[in-house]
Amino acid sequence: MANMKMNLLFFALICFHLLINELNVVEAAATIDCSGKCEYRCSKASRQKMCIRACNTCCERCNCVPPGTSGNQDVCPCYANMKTHGGRPKCP
Repeated sequence: MANMKMNLLFFALICFHLLINELNVVEAAATIDCSGKCEYRCSKASRQKMCIRACNTCCERCNCVPPGTSGNQDVCPCYANMKTHGGRPKCP
């Protein structure tokens, strides 16, 4: 009886480990190339370094960057709704 409980516990641990690995693979596959998207997004900004820094922060938190060099923020609501401490839009 004790051997059966140990086998069941071992099986449950293996299943849990496989589930965690699967979730990590799905999360890694869902992330986007923030630096490339932000480089393009900020390519026409007058203060490119500041724009890229803010864009990368927003992208890492939201995993989304709106298309184009400005506007289109309706595509990424998380990106569009992020605010600075002063209440202004954070993301370029």
